[in-house]
Amino acid sequence: MSETYHLSLPLVAAAQAQKHVTVNEALARLDTLAQLRVVSAVVTDPPADPVDGQSYIVPDTATGEWLGRGPEIAVFANGAWAFISPKAGWCAWNEATGSELRFDGIFWAPEGSSAGSDAATVNTVVEVEHTLGTGASSTVVGAIPANTVVLGVTGRVTSALGGTATSWRLGVSGSDDRYGSGLGTGTNSYALGLTGQPLAYYTDTDLVLTADGGAFAGGIVRLAVHCFTLQPPAAV
Repeated sequence: MSETYHLSLPLVAAAQAQKHVTVNEALARLDTLAQLRVVSAVVTDPPADPVDGQSYIVPDTATGEWLGRGPEIAVFANGAWAFISPKAGWCAWNEATGSELRFDGIFWAPEGSSAGSDAATVNTVVEVEHTLGTGASSTVVGAIPANTVVLGVTGRVTSALGGTATSWRLGVSGSDDRYGSGLGTGTNSYALGLTGQPLAYYTDTDLVLTADGGAFAGGIVRLAVHCFTLQPPAAV
């Protein structure tokens, strides 16, 4: 069967019977690849109850029906798995990580990776919704992941901070205003905490919210850690 060059869509042959089968297969592939989204790129066992239309990037260690299919795209269509071979330059949104992957002809790697080796500098935003209790400070345990280089921390008050605090500071132990001071307590007040120089954290690190002029008594702050992580070259 003839196929299109870029997406390998099947073409209807002259005088072909049951043309709808070929057309429907082409539409299913187009639906998968035009805005490619995959559920995961690390699942090795085909899910027992997949949803029609869901796609996965198959890892090299896959088993079962996916055995030997890495790094193809597995799409569940019409009750069975179909496999599509990617071409260099294809990109896919990874729903599991909320980030983009790019196929370099050998590996699916995060944006910013080097060609052919899977080494990468990955731009990551780690977000957490933090509910404050009562007290002069509130700790977000392990908000900054280990082995990251942090460009800054931002935040948004999504539910007004109660208590007697007139403002608050955002930082870490030993530097409680590293990412902001004099911050507002009302809904939609925000923090925009840039570091003068990118700062490396080698262990999971707590963020600390400190009350000014009183104490906290409830409220919610959405915090986002803007950072880079490093990925070494792939194993040989």
